[in-house]
Amino acid sequence: MTVSYSLTPDLRRRLKKPIGTLIQGSFAETMKRLKDIVDNEKPPIIISVGDTVSKNLVKNRIFPQLTIIDNIVMRKGIQPITLTAERSIYVKNPAGTITEEARAAIEEALKSYNRVKIVVDGEEDLLALAAVLYAPKNSFVIYGQPYEGIVIVKATSEKKAEVAGILKAMETARKTK
Repeated sequence: MTVSYSLTPDLRRRLKKPIGTLIQGSFAETMKRLKDIVDNEKPPIIISVGDTVSKNLVKNRIFPQLTIIDNIVMRKGIQPITLTAERSIYVKNPAGTITEEARAAIEEALKSYNRVKIVVDGEEDLLALAAVLYAPKNSFVIYGQPYEGIVIVKATSEKKAEVAGILKAMETARKTK
C-alpha cells in the first residue's frame, strides 16, 4: 500500500470547511433541496462519499454512479449498509491519507459505465478530493458535513484546479517527511 498524499495540520484546518456548497437543515430539507438542484442541473454523474450520505441518497431515489464508504459513521463502526452496485472494489486507505490504491480505484470506477461501490478499509473522507479531480466535468460529489448538512461539490475546471492544488500540497508534505 503506497500512500500518495498525506494530510498536513494546515490542510486539516482548511478542509474542515466545505469545499463546495453546504446545504443545511434537517434530513428532509437537505434531501429536498438536493433533489431540486439535481433536477435543475442534471449532473452527468453523482458520486457520494460517506456512509450516511450514501444511504440517504439511495433512500431518496438519487442513485450515485460511484459510492465510497468505510462502514464508519462519526468515528464509530456501523453495520455495513446495503447499497446495490454492479461492482464492488475494496481498498485500504488509512485516516489522513489518500493511497495510490484508492486513487486508482476511483479513477477506474469513473471510467466505467457501471454503478460502482468502493469499500474502504480505513477512512474515506479525503477520497472526495480524488473524486472531484477524476469526475467528469460538472458532475456532483456529495459528502456529509457533520452536524450541519451535506456538501455538493460541482466538478468544474476551477474546482478541479483548487483540488489539484490541495493534493499537490499533500504530496509535497508526504515527500518531505
